[in-house]
Amino acid sequence: MKNITLDKVVKFILGLSAAVVGLMIVYNYSNLVIFLVLAMILSYVLDPFVNRLQSSGVNRTLGVTLVLFTVILILGFISTSVIPIVANQMAELAAQLSLENIRQISVRIENQLLEKFEVLPDGFLEDNITAIANDLFDVNQISTIIGDALGIFTNIFSAVLVVPFAAFFFLKDGSKIRRDLLRLVPNKYFETSLTVIDKIENRLGLYFRSVLMQSILVALSSWAFLSIAGLGNSMSVGIAVGLANTIPYFGPILGYFLSVIVSIIETGNFSLVAACMLAILIVQLLDNLVFQPMLFSRSADMHPVAILFIILVGAETAGILGMLIAVPLATVLKIAITQINWSFNNYQIFSKEANPPPGSN
Repeated sequence: MKNITLDKVVKFILGLSAAVVGLMIVYNYSNLVIFLVLAMILSYVLDPFVNRLQSSGVNRTLGVTLVLFTVILILGFISTSVIPIVANQMAELAAQLSLENIRQISVRIENQLLEKFEVLPDGFLEDNITAIANDLFDVNQISTIIGDALGIFTNIFSAVLVVPFAAFFFLKDGSKIRRDLLRLVPNKYFETSLTVIDKIENRLGLYFRSVLMQSILVALSSWAFLSIAGLGNSMSVGIAVGLANTIPYFGPILGYFLSVIVSIIETGNFSLVAACMLAILIVQLLDNLVFQPMLFSRSADMHPVAILFIILVGAETAGILGMLIAVPLATVLKIAITQINWSFNNYQIFSKEANPPPGSN
């Protein structure tokens, strides 16, 4: 009780109040928080390019402007060249998803299965698929679906405005923002905090750049091999496979599932299933044997079993979003715990001897 002073009580109350206010902001303005997180991720991805321009003599503000302008040009090219093609493929695919077409496809597939597996009951596939299709195409749900779609497009439009704007200032004034935050840290913890932030930023930057490049390579490879396999919607499926691949372990499963479903919808039978599965298998072999060793040799610092467990926890906690953020969040916690533990054991402010931190070179 003697250690409790008015100063400590006031600091505790202020800290608790700040935490409560922060949680309320996150809860009430979750979209803005997500936009800021996306802006930070974008700044981590682009920071090496800005640093390279700055080291070559270009003013940092001009370098940030040039890099972001290049990104906007690339996104503009994608929006005018790639997105219309994907939209047309999606429209053609959606046109094939009428109730009657789904019923006919399920009947043909069911007949093929009954010829090979006589123990299956008649109507097992047609009845179930028709019931699911009726639920999906329920007229009463159309207004809800339209409202959700409008909400998604509104969020995308807001993100296009907010994320590049915020990323510009993160890239331009990142060091200043870091210094302002570190001023809040007591002097005896300054060096530890600086080291933790520096290692976290370096590791996250490397991780996000690796994931982005891996997704692009997997998407392009999937598009190419699915086209060779004869899939009509190969571009849209390839992009979807590349996006799904950002989820370790479960992404490839989604890629197999999506390619098989689309091939069945296109043909109405199993004629393309084997070829599409072989195409995705080749892509996964390339990913595991070439892309991942090349891209993640320095960014991966956790055992595969630990990553699998972390992803499962993320999925249980927050679904798809939890699976996406589980690994980077675990990386942040691991670096922070490791560095803080080392600091308590080695820095002179905690003990009499100090040694260089592990892996500092």
